[in-house]
Amino acid sequence: MANQLPAPRRVITGFDASGQSILESDTISEAHVNPLRPAMRSYNVWGTSAIPCAMREPDQSGTVDGIMPPKNGSVLHIVDYPPEPADPAEREKYLREMRERVKKVERAPEPGVKRYPDGPHPGMHETDTIDYAIVMSGEIWAIMDKGETLLKTGDILMQRGTSHGWSNRSGEYCRVAFVLVEAKR
Repeated sequence: MANQLPAPRRVITGFDASGQSILESDTISEAHVNPLRPAMRSYNVWGTSAIPCAMREPDQSGTVDGIMPPKNGSVLHIVDYPPEPADPAEREKYLREMRERVKKVERAPEPGVKRYPDGPHPGMHETDTIDYAIVMSGEIWAIMDKGETLLKTGDILMQRGTSHGWSNRSGEYCRVAFVLVEAKR
């Protein structure tokens, strides 16, 4: 099995009492486990309450419970996708079991999110956001209702509220940074 990636380091700048720039904190991001994909890890690195936000607004990512950013705001998620099995029979079993878990939950995880487990991949979903998806390491397939493309380290995908899923067929973990900005349909 592939080795999990280390948790991302989060360095935050700020201002001292005299208005000079400082390094305010330097911590390791806290991992969240997705019960539908237990080997996947996600990290809410930073969030804003609105756009534009006050320059000195504190981090709002603690108010994020799921995918969507705070109302009228933004959020930076980092997601580590585990590899799917390489053996075709094992991969089919893995996807079938994931599809069953998603259907069993029988819920939209939160307002602004819709899931489509019967789509081309059981992780298919859409959000009421504009997303900047930046592949930080590894490679991953971006799956649409019609078509898919392989994204590699350094590639960027602009997700505009369309139904999509992610499939890691590489044998190694893939890390993707997502900046989600709330959008209107």
